[in-house]
Amino acid sequence: MPDINFMLWSIVAIALFFDLTNGIHDSANAIATVVSTKVLSPVKAVIMAAILNFAGAFVGTKVAHTIGSGIISPDLVTGCQELVLAALLGAITWNLITWYMGMPSSSSHALIGGLIGATISYRGWALVKWDNIIHKIVIPLFMSPLAGFIGGYLLMVLIAHLFKNMKPHKGNKLFKVLQIFSSGFMATSHGMNDAQKTMGIITLALYSSNQIVDMSIPVWVKLASALAMLLGTSIGGWRIIKTMGHKIFKMEPIHGFAAETAAASVIMTASAFGAPISTTHAISSSVMGVGAAKRISSVRWGVVGNMIFAWIVTIPAAAISASLCFEVIKLIKHIN
Repeated sequence: MPDINFMLWSIVAIALFFDLTNGIHDSANAIATVVSTKVLSPVKAVIMAAILNFAGAFVGTKVAHTIGSGIISPDLVTGCQELVLAALLGAITWNLITWYMGMPSSSSHALIGGLIGATISYRGWALVKWDNIIHKIVIPLFMSPLAGFIGGYLLMVLIAHLFKNMKPHKGNKLFKVLQIFSSGFMATSHGMNDAQKTMGIITLALYSSNQIVDMSIPVWVKLASALAMLLGTSIGGWRIIKTMGHKIFKMEPIHGFAAETAAASVIMTASAFGAPISTTHAISSSVMGVGAAKRISSVRWGVVGNMIFAWIVTIPAAAISASLCFEVIKLIKHIN
């Protein structure tokens, strides 16, 4: 591990804490449905999700590179450690607020908003790669929930058609088994997309501090990020499990299987293209799509409205939070 100064050590520690809160906040994404349908106990579901989140963190690095160099240019922020620190603090603040309120918002977009807000406070709007943000963040921001909803709806319709003649007891038994695999698929895809975001921010901090010569991700960064995600998932986000698993609509194993499979497919596809999408958006919209396929009125649209509100405000809220953090850090540094 490179010899780094106190400020950089602090940034790495806070980035890993962000990863921890991400695991706490988003662990529900992989296991809410499998817990709510009583296919697995909360303890077993959390253990499975933790292990597979850890494994997924080592699959690819495209998302990490998008976070590390696709939002702002690393060369233009070299020497400004305060920027990365403020971005992380802004994202963590919003994460903790929404976690406490039980709102399934996006940790990914909180981090992106934090980077944008801190960068604007540092040197203005021109430093932000707006083209990349539009193509790799804003468009997926709208497309991934849509894809999740449509995917969940169509998969549920297909399953209902294929198994319409199966006896309910037999079908329930089959999908209890299948849902264990779909939940594992979801947990792996979550680690693949979300843990890489922390890898990207730590690599940006190392590069901007002249500790590494390029934006290649060090092995120790991958390992540390994966371990932090594992620990966070082990702690679990029980408040959000309640929202995801019970408040949108009452699910059975067949619905959980369809929602998790659709969501994980969307996340895996986005990760392959380096798009840091929200796993929360993907699974929430998939659950909605599955519920709508069952019956439009079965979806509790009031809860959905609150979730959509959280999605919309996350990037600007985290950006404002990070901007304020940057100004406070700059003031403290000036006083000292």
